[in-house]
Amino acid sequence: MTGLELIPLIVSSAATTVAAANALYLGTAALLYGGLTVGLGLVSRALTPKPSVPKPEDGTYNLKQSVPSLPIVLGRVKKAGDYVFLEQSNGVAYHIIVHAGHRVQGYVKHYLHDEEVVLSGSGVVLQPDHFHDDGDDYIVINTRLGLPAETAYGDVVSQLSSIWTTNHRGDGLASIMMRCATAPSKDYLKIYPNQMPEHSAVIDGMRLYDPRTGLTAFSVNLALMRLWHLTSPYGGKLSIDDMHLPDWINAANVCSQTVTNRSGGSESRYEGGMWFRANSDPIEVGRTLDQAAELVVYERPDGKIGVHAGEYVEPTVTLTRNEIISFGLNTNVDPATTVLAVRGRFTDPGDIYNTNDAAIYGNPYVGEDTERTLTVENVAVQSHNHIQRLQKLAYIRRNGARVSITAHYDADNDVAYHRFIRVQYSPKLSDAVIEITSKVTISLRDMTVSFSGIVVPSGLYDFNAATEEGEPGASIVIITPTGAPVPVNFDVVIQTEVVSGGSTAAYALASWDLVSPSLTYELEWEKTSGSTGPQSVVSTAGETQVRSGYLADGTQYKFRLRSWSGGASSAWTAYEIRTATADPAAPGVVTGVSATGGVGQVTLNWTAPNSANYSAARCYINTVNTFSGATLAATEYGAPSSADSRNVTGLTAGVKYGFIEAINASGVAAAPVATGAFTVT
Repeated sequence: MTGLELIPLIVSSAATTVAAANALYLGTAALLYGGLTVGLGLVSRALTPKPSVPKPEDGTYNLKQSVPSLPIVLGRVKKAGDYVFLEQSNGVAYHIIVHAGHRVQGYVKHYLHDEEVVLSGSGVVLQPDHFHDDGDDYIVINTRLGLPAETAYGDVVSQLSSIWTTNHRGDGLASIMMRCATAPSKDYLKIYPNQMPEHSAVIDGMRLYDPRTGLTAFSVNLALMRLWHLTSPYGGKLSIDDMHLPDWINAANVCSQTVTNRSGGSESRYEGGMWFRANSDPIEVGRTLDQAAELVVYERPDGKIGVHAGEYVEPTVTLTRNEIISFGLNTNVDPATTVLAVRGRFTDPGDIYNTNDAAIYGNPYVGEDTERTLTVENVAVQSHNHIQRLQKLAYIRRNGARVSITAHYDADNDVAYHRFIRVQYSPKLSDAVIEITSKVTISLRDMTVSFSGIVVPSGLYDFNAATEEGEPGASIVIITPTGAPVPVNFDVVIQTEVVSGGSTAAYALASWDLVSPSLTYELEWEKTSGSTGPQSVVSTAGETQVRSGYLADGTQYKFRLRSWSGGASSAWTAYEIRTATADPAAPGVVTGVSATGGVGQVTLNWTAPNSANYSAARCYINTVNTFSGATLAATEYGAPSSADSRNVTGLTAGVKYGFIEAINASGVAAAPVATGAFTVT
């Protein structure tokens, strides 16, 4: 079953004014209680069908088509947009997407597919990490709020000025520009795991006029949304002067009343949000807002449009046997017309604004083999407590006794502009509250008034969340793709091996923990200084180590590792710094060390060791008799010699100490030998 029992109505006088006809067309047709006749507005809609109100899921994907109808955003919603531009230049794709055909309050969050992204101050996507790989920026998102005079996106103008100029400002269009850089082929699936990003956003929409303050500002008040809709070119096309503002002020205040939810928190009674298109059926848009806020829009005797707020008002009109000409009562106990439970569907902000099922109000399986339920579904409702209150109202109304009454018309006791009246018609109804659910018909020929209604309790809107609000179902947990796992316990060891000619060469052997035999690993290395670019090698699947190519002897390198799976890679590990050493054996120590001081200089003498791997001797100077903290003053290269000598100049006066150490070609040093003290004059 559908929630037809909640379709709001217009209570109209007998007069048929232009305003009344207009309002009737705009989506407040009579409630269909107990098979009442469908209002003329629905007939009109059937003859001229228009697009319906979009559901949240309809805004999941960006629309690419010629000149779509303008989207209208009320309250806070999540939606994709309409493409107005998609081109590439120099390997960068530029997307311009319109989300609303009016000024919006602002963009709250941005999503690429189902991933919420974090932007820098300049719009660079910093999170998730795969969009900001290895320090490189791949996606930038800039926004425009839809001001009357906007500014063209500078990046697009500079790169594609032949087709997009500073005149393409997008005045009055809330939009984003998304710039996507081409990723390297080997990293493409890591950076763009879902191919080209699909953008959507949580948006605070239209700024609404509030008659309580006289100001225009962003609001999630459903009564203010309905007031705007009736006075907008996409709805009633009325002016604010056509509205009875005291009624609308009261309705807005009722929407802002505080209620308590099942968790003990507070929220406003009727708040929400929705979006639709300029060519959406205004009747359906109006009905959605009316149902969400329990509004009843009607034409007053003065021709202005008033509204009954979603609250119980103590009746001021009472009909007795003296006024009632005919009275019909349907106690509504037939299983075909009653329900055991009411289901609900609402837009859940906690589930990224998707449509979710609410807890069932009632029990559809009490004493029966089959369930009897109806469903209340409203895209503008964004709170579980809110939809549960609407479910309870639907339950009461669907199971309530129906009445049909014809009474003497009395201008002083006119029921045409009331939502609730009292009826005293013993013994059938001793003193009952009736909610009028049909258009009130006044016959001036017979001086009678006829209408239908439902018997409701005076506590119709009472709701104890602690006992009556059920527990909502769990939302679907979106698992963010993590890609391949980062290697664990990455380590690098410098190894050597004999190559052709008998010489020794160094290479790096990388190792890691086994996570899955399906993963492969890429080792990258480059010099820490004077690098000509990184080199890399990929392991065999299932292996836990891989070796680099040959390294330059005595040179410092930085190494890092990442895993690969299904064409996508993990993030790199931190760098490991190692020095390539082809010959790890130190030569012999120097002998015959001496030092002779002079004016600002010293002459150092030593005898090189008779070692085949001797390459050079390093000379150090210190102000104290210890090698720690000594300064390298010179390096003397050449074959071993018994008469090596080096003159070191530029020294300050004073007592100094020298140290000589032998090194091999890999820079491996023997123990330093002290020269003893010498004096520099």
